[in-house]
Amino acid sequence: MEIICKNCHQVFKGHYCNNCGQTAETHKINVHFLWHDIQHGLLHFDKGILYSLKQLFTRPGHSVREFIEGKRVRHFKPLSLVVVLATLYGFLIHYFHISYFKRESSEYLNYENLNEWVPSHFSWVTIATIPLYTIGTYAVFRNQGYNFIEFFVLNTFKASQRLFVQILTFPILLYLNKTDHMQLFSSFTYFVGLVLIFWTNIQFFNKISTGKAFLLSILSHIIFLISFFIILTIILLISGRFSV
Repeated sequence: MEIICKNCHQVFKGHYCNNCGQTAETHKINVHFLWHDIQHGLLHFDKGILYSLKQLFTRPGHSVREFIEGKRVRHFKPLSLVVVLATLYGFLIHYFHISYFKRESSEYLNYENLNEWVPSHFSWVTIATIPLYTIGTYAVFRNQGYNFIEFFVLNTFKASQRLFVQILTFPILLYLNKTDHMQLFSSFTYFVGLVLIFWTNIQFFNKISTGKAFLLSILSHIIFLISFFIILTIILLISGRFSV
């Protein structure tokens, strides 16, 4: 059955216009349409966020490798996923007034401003660290057949892993807020993040031994830390002082 596309007026057969890609079925705009649009356009819960998160915590490295190799239709887009999660976590930090840094005076750092700045820029800070993680991954795994952008996608998914863990453990963070146990809890979530990074890398780089993938992952993270502190030092030097 031939169909005339309501968007470009191209005559086509099938479910989608072969000229502009519009679907053959254009439903009446009503409450059902709006709910469907929210699911697909904003959250894509039906086959996007929930599917990607499930994969990242059941078979992370395998699913990311399959995504890079072309199996993408069920996944939420990696950069969109990390933005959604980082924005949600940043909102939680801001709304519940979480203080990552003790509010004490310092000649170098304004901790009160820092506690206000972090949640409002959390998604951008998270995204900004992904290239630094990618530098470390590319430096040690570059002989595994992937380019820099593919490593960037891998590290974007890994950032989503860590963010989701932080969202899940947020009730604990809220309970410990402004106590002396905050730093201990931050160390714990950092350790969990490292475990996820190593687990994902071991699965992703399945053409090398587990031991080699683990050791290279450690080296990759050391390179990330060095890169992070170099960039941080440059920013502080450019700003002319250590206050935020």
